[in-house]
Amino acid sequence: MEIRIGRVVKSHGVRGEVVVEPLAEDEDVYFAVGEVLHGRQTGKEQDLTVKAVRPHQQRLLVTLEEIPDRTAADSLRGMQFYAAPLEREDDSDEYYDHELIGLKVRHAGEEIGEVTGVMDTPNRKILEVDYRGREVLIPFVMDIVPEIDLDEGYLEITPPDGLLDL
Repeated sequence: MEIRIGRVVKSHGVRGEVVVEPLAEDEDVYFAVGEVLHGRQTGKEQDLTVKAVRPHQQRLLVTLEEIPDRTAADSLRGMQFYAAPLEREDDSDEYYDHELIGLKVRHAGEEIGEVTGVMDTPNRKILEVDYRGREVLIPFVMDIVPEIDLDEGYLEITPPDGLLDL
């Protein structure tokens, strides 16, 4: 299984840098110098090696060894980068977004919905849950999400009164 980790927005400057919008957590791991990125674009796939990377306005400026100039960088516009998801340590209580998306949501033992997305905010994650045909946002905190079973594919919630009614 591969997850999408970023996409090329546009070229930057004349030396072949590209502006990349990171789409996965741990961008510092996926876009580290020396990493090989698997890129897909309409009609072509290409592996590219990260030569240099630096932050730029909530995005990354990436120099790729195989891209010598602006013309080559322009040809990458819209390319999507994919990679294998990172494995977390078994004793870790941290979860990657891709591990949470698709989990069934249970409340008092009854299945009530499914996690459809994860929003990363400065202080915590927020789960986007399809609850009876509408989206509900649930803070991903231990008091509200006390149990997660990735092997069984569900998480249990104990929402405060009114949270599911918002």
